Amino acid sequence: MSLKFKKPSLKAFRLATTLTASMLFAAGFVYADNVQADDARSVIFVGNNWEGMIDVIDANTYEPVGRINGVPDKRARDWDLIKHPIKGISFSVIRYLIGEGHDQFVDDMYSTPDGRLLVVSRPSYGDVVGIDINSGDITWRFEVDGFRSDHMGLSPDGKTVAVSASTGNVVHILDVETGVELGKFPSGDSPHENVYSKDGSKIYHASIGTVYSPLDSQHLDSTKGERVFQVVDTETLEVLKKFDMKEQLTAAGLGHLSSAVRPMAHSPDERFFYFQLSFLHGFVEYDMQEDKITRLAELPNLIPDVPITQYVNDSAHHGIAMNAEGDTLCVAGTMDDYVALVSRDTFEYQLMTDIGEKPYWVTSDKAGENCYISWSATDQMSVISYKTGEEVARIDVGDHPQRIREGYVPEFWGL
Repeated sequence: MSLKFKKPSLKAFRLATTLTASMLFAAGFVYADNVQADDARSVIFVGNNWEGMIDVIDANTYEPVGRINGVPDKRARDWDLIKHPIKGISFSVIRYLIGEGHDQFVDDMYSTPDGRLLVVSRPSYGDVVGIDINSGDITWRFEVDGFRSDHMGLSPDGKTVAVSASTGNVVHILDVETGVELGKFPSGDSPHENVYSKDGSKIYHASIGTVYSPLDSQHLDSTKGERVFQVVDTETLEVLKKFDMKEQLTAAGLGHLSSAVRPMAHSPDERFFYFQLSFLHGFVEYDMQEDKITRLAELPNLIPDVPITQYVNDSAHHGIAMNAEGDTLCVAGTMDDYVALVSRDTFEYQLMTDIGEKPYWVTSDKAGENCYISWSATDQMSVISYKTGEEVARIDVGDHPQRIREGYVPEFWGL
């Protein structure tokens, strides 16, 4: 007699893991609800994509604390590429089409609230790993659909991550502690950004299409593939809302703009979203309640003679965040080599130039008081005050920093 086991539902799995976590929490083994543990230290993680190392910076003093190797298993992974030629070919394609001739070893990362584990997406290896921060060892590994992993989003309770599978056209939902897949939902071509709602009930997701394609002229825009924005229920993974930004742009008289949504930010009440688009020096404002584009913010194009075919993965600008009050946006002018602080009310802006080159990501600190910027061409990150518009700190990091995330390490780690 054979026994058949039915895969548990997402709801049942979450209930079981929640009960288990509650019991472990009571016993003093784990921490829940994304609250910093008493013996954890607040830090900033800077992922150096081409180098594969992660710089760890004290969140209060901005002093370097140490470094974490994002690819401690590099020898094993490289041997795997040799044994599986299709993976090896994909590895090379990522290097030359998306990585600007470099391997992409660290795209995104988040830590657990107790500072014990760091979850890292690694595009060139098409996986996500959980790294023990104390030992530097990999505790779990998950291979995404297709051949390339990309941006992630961490749930407000710190228990799950949403991981975009670029060539698999899906977003995986993984348990942070174990790397077990809890479910997945479909996307358009090249899933990209994932942002959880404040209450954790929804994921705001966008796909960007084949940004590595050389067919960048406006009349060839349709060759970039399916590019959609989606709102997804985190409990059922049902797509609650889905639309092609091209239709919204056309309705607003902006049909000449690309429909590929890049990084995004939203107002504190999550009604207004601010979307960066491929090739656009600026962003658009979108009213989620009225379902329409309400305004276009045009920021200076400091490289008017550079053809758009030379824009890095179609990004004129790549990185946008908002302060806690919801009145100021921080924008990375990637091709323009500037950071712009933009009034949400008037779209008036303050440009900050001559700080670094190729800003590749922007995020706000947890207090919403400062803006973090990665300078991927000059290998530094900056901290800029929303209130004063001044650079508070600048820190040297590794080769090609991109994503910046706040998190935790064990209290005495690196000391």
